[in-house]
Amino acid sequence: MQFSQIIGQQHTIEQLKEMVDNNRLSHALLMIAKEGAGGLPLALAFSNYVVSQSEKQKPAAAPVMGLFGEEIPPAATTSSHGAELAAQYIHPDIHYSYPVIPRKSGDKPISTDYISEWREFIKQYPYGNVYDWLQFIGAENKQGNITSAECADIIRKLNLKSFESEYKILVLWMPEYLGNEGNKLLKLIEEPPANTLFILIAENESLVLPTIVSRCQTIRIPPIETNEVAQALQQRSKLSAEQSNQIAGVSEGNYREALQLIQHAEEDWQSLLRDWLNAILKTGPVAQVKWVDLISAQGREKQKQFLRYFTHLLEQSIRLRTMGEENLPLTSTEKDFAHRLNKLCDVSRMQAITQELDSAAYYIERNANAKLLFMALTIKLYHIIANGTVIDVS
Repeated sequence: MQFSQIIGQQHTIEQLKEMVDNNRLSHALLMIAKEGAGGLPLALAFSNYVVSQSEKQKPAAAPVMGLFGEEIPPAATTSSHGAELAAQYIHPDIHYSYPVIPRKSGDKPISTDYISEWREFIKQYPYGNVYDWLQFIGAENKQGNITSAECADIIRKLNLKSFESEYKILVLWMPEYLGNEGNKLLKLIEEPPANTLFILIAENESLVLPTIVSRCQTIRIPPIETNEVAQALQQRSKLSAEQSNQIAGVSEGNYREALQLIQHAEEDWQSLLRDWLNAILKTGPVAQVKWVDLISAQGREKQKQFLRYFTHLLEQSIRLRTMGEENLPLTSTEKDFAHRLNKLCDVSRMQAITQELDSAAYYIERNANAKLLFMALTIKLYHIIANGTVIDVS
């Protein structure tokens, strides 16, 4: 992975380059990036950049004289050698740590057990989240962890002498999964061997051990700009400008979410939402149960996409109310639907609904019972909207 392959994030890229070029590189970095913002790709590209720059600074080796007086060039260690190894994720001085599961009962798994799968995953899905990774390795409903055995292996690796690069680098993805085992790394992070670099990539800072956070330089990575997501979708997924702009608007800077939306681009979210609102406000309990059965039969990713679509329409409805129709990433039918939502709810009710939708998406991600969740959500939305003027949304 190179910086040129990163979607957007030019400010962060320049910040990272300047740290290396101006010799201001901290020994421990904590990158905070929400899902789909590119935290992992940035860390991979940055580790590549560090080893590449360190090789450029090596003094040239002296030529060797052959048996017959000819000059033989020194053994090849070109400035691109380390970058090539890093690009294939096989550089001997770049180590990776990530959540894993036991292959069988009683195992004490470490990241190296899954290194082949990891290399394939980050080549195919660099913007994927931990759920994608765990499904990639067949975890199903098993919980991934960064284990005590993994911490011991990290300590062992980083105390080895470097092979190719001036630096030994640990790219640790999702330190939220360390738990209290992370305390075993505190001394190593605080007093690392010479030229050791820790790059931690987290989505939720509050779930990382405070003692680890306090020992790292924090770099906050913003969501990708909507126009940059749209441009990437046109170039990489070959979508039309209209499709790209619409999906980028719904994804709100989350490129992983944008790719998921492409897979469900043919879904009629608007009809599904119309049926739900009519069941909540007009047709009653029988229709509500029927709708909940329908949505519960969908996969978890589809359920999240639907909730995100509803949230997007609510946010655009508020913008429509306050700013007018210009530059809204909506189709004409969606704009009509947004107008209807504005008649249905005031801003405070829309904000309350958005909070409930966000909460529901959080619990879906954590394997909540879909029928119970959507029935409870249906009841909550009725109580939020009920005091307003009920109109037909069909």
